[in-house]
Amino acid sequence: MNETLRIQQSHRSIRSYKPDPVSDAMLDQIIAAAHRAPTSMNAQDISLIVVRDAEKRARIAELSGGQAWIAQAPVFIVIAIDYHKTDLGVRKAGQAQIVHESMEGFGVAAVDAGIALGTLITAAESLGLGIVPIGSIRRNPQDMIDLLGLPPLTFPLVGLCIGHIKDDVLPKPRMDINTFRHDERYDASGYAAAIDAYDMEIMDYWKQIGRSDGTTWSGNLGNFYKQVYFPQVKPVAAMQGLLNDK
Repeated sequence: MNETLRIQQSHRSIRSYKPDPVSDAMLDQIIAAAHRAPTSMNAQDISLIVVRDAEKRARIAELSGGQAWIAQAPVFIVIAIDYHKTDLGVRKAGQAQIVHESMEGFGVAAVDAGIALGTLITAAESLGLGIVPIGSIRRNPQDMIDLLGLPPLTFPLVGLCIGHIKDDVLPKPRMDINTFRHDERYDASGYAAAIDAYDMEIMDYWKQIGRSDGTTWSGNLGNFYKQVYFPQVKPVAAMQGLLNDK
């Protein structure tokens, strides 16, 4: 196994950071790696907003539901859909952009954002830094848009804490890889047994790390997936011009 694979396969989400700053050299390398990540049709329909200001990070932590590690980590990167940028290019070509109004447009930008996020994670972890992705920046999207000065045709999709690790954690176990990898055809025949086994395994993990409030995988999903847990995403995205109606 090479070093890149070792880093990727030992991933864990870090929620405890030292106050030490991430150097400009490190941060520049991490962002340069994500800048080279692929985007569909080379659209480069993603922008990163790097937040190091302590007050602004504290506000983001508040808007994200009180996640203290956002304020603690010295760097927070917001990954935003950026159809404002592509609209300028389309207009220069003498055309009118409509992809941002479609489900395809939102989906492809989300894929590109995911690629950028994965690249940022690997780059940061390769430098010995800790990370945790933050999807709850979508909890109060209009406030996030206002805080970051995002123009129409953009949307803050996901964030990433980056910093020097204070308290490390054990990697969280994953469900059987056969529920993830399907060869030639999708096969869900082993899902029920795998979920039962994973529910027990994850409870053992919580006990191992001293988390008395840990729940099963299925129970945790039940608590969240019974509802649209960030209901402002659709109306705020629509107000930004990302209509998702085509």
